Amino acid sequence: MTPIALIFLAVSMSADAFAASISKGAELQKPRFHHAIGIGLVFGIIEAITPVLGWIAGKASQQYVQAWDHWVAFILLSAIGLHMIYTGLKKEDKIEHRKQTLWLLVLTAMATSLDAMAVGASLAFIDASIIATSLAIGLATTVMASIGALLGHKLGKFVGHWAELMGGVVLIGIGLAVLAEHTGFFNA
Repeated sequence: MTPIALIFLAVSMSADAFAASISKGAELQKPRFHHAIGIGLVFGIIEAITPVLGWIAGKASQQYVQAWDHWVAFILLSAIGLHMIYTGLKKEDKIEHRKQTLWLLVLTAMATSLDAMAVGASLAFIDASIIATSLAIGLATTVMASIGALLGHKLGKFVGHWAELMGGVVLIGIGLAVLAEHTGFFNA
């Protein structure tokens, strides 16, 4: 995976955490800097762990799907991207104000990181460096979720939709690039 593709992947994987952290920031109404960093770290750490778990599962199953692994990567990345687009389009504009708890934050971070687990599995099929990818995703998510929490009380309902939509488009683009590279589309 090229450095540019890695950056796009990391930023697109952080899009759903960014959208969720905007909501968390809006729930706090006026989050302080240390609250935003804490929210970002929870999202970032969990988002960095889940691709590794997916990669381990992907490596374990790789021998069974090696002949069509690029198709698996394409389908997984495209499905995640389409789901992110769908979720971005159907979100309600109303932001619910609830009491913040660490467990609720962790559960939210786990829910938004499931797509990173599937991406990790697809990366196992194309022999991408999971350590670099995982660290990039974790760092991008920490930064994006911290920014989202800080901006949440001002931008809440406006930015979250677009972040998730763009993240979905980027994932589909990466899936198409993987497919084109492994099928020799650009060599023709």
